[in-house]
Amino acid sequence: MSPEKQSLTFLHSAVLLFGGTALFAKLIGLNALDITVYRTAVAAIALCAFLFFTRQAILLKQTKDYGVALILGVVVGLHWVTYFAGMQMAGITIGIIAFFTYPVMTVFMEPLFSKRLPHMQDVFIAMMVLLGIYLLVPEANLGNQVTLGIVTGMFSGFLFALRNILHKRFFMGYSGPQTMLYQTLVASIMLCAFVEVPLNQVSQHDLYLLLLVGVVFTATPHALFAASLAHLSAKTAGLISCLQPLYASFFAFLLLHEKITLTTLIGGSLVISGAFFETYLVNKQAKAAK
Repeated sequence: MSPEKQSLTFLHSAVLLFGGTALFAKLIGLNALDITVYRTAVAAIALCAFLFFTRQAILLKQTKDYGVALILGVVVGLHWVTYFAGMQMAGITIGIIAFFTYPVMTVFMEPLFSKRLPHMQDVFIAMMVLLGIYLLVPEANLGNQVTLGIVTGMFSGFLFALRNILHKRFFMGYSGPQTMLYQTLVASIMLCAFVEVPLNQVSQHDLYLLLLVGVVFTATPHALFAASLAHLSAKTAGLISCLQPLYASFFAFLLLHEKITLTTLIGGSLVISGAFFETYLVNKQAKAAK
């Protein structure tokens, strides 16, 4: 197998596993914060072991980078809590569609750092995504669980976009596994004081699922995703990542019997199409600038 085909296999495997992560919001009988704390703790241990046995660097290069890692860890910790909370309230399909507004949010947040205005095509795509979200919302009332879940999922997307922008500007000198080690470690330590169910009271069934989501659905896909970038462009990685909501929706339908209505299908198609085209345009512009 050629290096390119192997990298493509790594990338598709990573996106497939990322899509499966959302299921654990429903499969694990804990609240979103508890899931996040235990998942990130397991992932941090797994990533540390991976870096150690593959003889990769664990310590950061500069002292100031630990401050950046701390900020990234706080942001990603809040992202994961709201990510799982959104899934629990709105369901896997609608929750992950709401989260996938983040590529469009990224386009409007980056000017705050680069001091440039979005293009008109970005505004058009944003309007299309907002229309998709409008179709998903059952009623304009935060008392409605689905509506609250959509808002929470979109806030999770905002935090994810913020994490990506900060990482790109201040933390690009480190590999995916090394970056995620510090982010998962900080997230787990930051949130552990708020855990409602102590580890010794977690059921054996939930404990196995936490190990599964921490190792197989968190540490592994991040390592695979980082490895895939050795022979693939960021454009390819970004476009294939847009398959994640489709995988998550399929798994939710297959394993949790979540029904997908026509309105959800139309709204979701608008959001995912917006994410797809925005990713394509951003990478096209980056390539043209080189």
